[in-house]
Amino acid sequence: MRRTPHLSTPFSALLLATTCTLTSCAWGGGQDTKDVQPPAAPRGVTVQAGSATTAHVMWNQATDDTEVTGYDVYRGATRVERVPSAKHMVDVVGLKPSTAYSFTVRARDAEGNVSPASRKLTVTTPAAAAADREPPSRPGSPRGAAEGSRAVTLSWGASKDDKGVASYEIYQGTSKIHSVAGSERETLVTGLRPGTAYRFTVKALDAADNASPASRAVRLTTAAGRDDGRGTAPTDFRAKTRHADGAYYIDLAWTPPHTGGAVAEYQIHLDGKTATSLVFGGAAPRKKATHTFYVGKKPGDTHRVKLRAKLPDGTWGGYSAERTVTTG
Repeated sequence: MRRTPHLSTPFSALLLATTCTLTSCAWGGGQDTKDVQPPAAPRGVTVQAGSATTAHVMWNQATDDTEVTGYDVYRGATRVERVPSAKHMVDVVGLKPSTAYSFTVRARDAEGNVSPASRKLTVTTPAAAAADREPPSRPGSPRGAAEGSRAVTLSWGASKDDKGVASYEIYQGTSKIHSVAGSERETLVTGLRPGTAYRFTVKALDAADNASPASRAVRLTTAAGRDDGRGTAPTDFRAKTRHADGAYYIDLAWTPPHTGGAVAEYQIHLDGKTATSLVFGGAAPRKKATHTFYVGKKPGDTHRVKLRAKLPDGTWGGYSAERTVTTG
């Protein structure tokens, strides 16, 4: 009878190791699933000069296939701030007066993967006020209203300062949540929770970083449940077709939403799809806005059109009412 050759223990281990190497078998019952996918670039970045030496940078939460663990803020090519994932804003200090700075934000995940840079934004710090130790006066009592379930509008009285107010800071409880230019007297706060009571105050800041006392508080409660975001939408939206030079155009007119500043960017939707982005150069209209765009040369075509505004915190507001028009 022929016997099967017996493999010695050392030779058996070597054969098994070689087999595993050639077949890429995994010890422990599974393959290596290390995360190599970086997060998406943060969106909705905004930058506001807070004083002659500070800038306030905000952004929206980034997405990742696992989890975002933090954000890096860059001034030019230099990383100047690193914050945990729960924070979506930061004050960058130590800047020079009357100087232009560019900022971007990157997201990080637990494996150290870093996202592409966000859109680059540039801000210029105001001139320094010589030997200024006098803070601005207390802002006038704020007023506000809930705009649906996830946003509120705030307005307040102007502060006075011997050198001029550089910015206003908005606080939710004890946390700073937003910053607007010193020329503004109102703002829109988004990203709130439905059916929740909030307490807001305002402080004024001058170019020398002197802060005023906090204003009186205003208490506002967002609406319960879900809403369509109409509180942040353009109003009085109208659309009509026009024939010129052998082609058809749609003329739009609307009232911009109250956001605490001029709205410079809109997104126009045509027949359920994004048709174009509209960016106003120079001074964006505050009371009435108009725009015309080409839709084709064929008469009798019916179109549905609506638009929405980009808000100061970089998010998109609610859609306007939808209008239906027919060429010819």
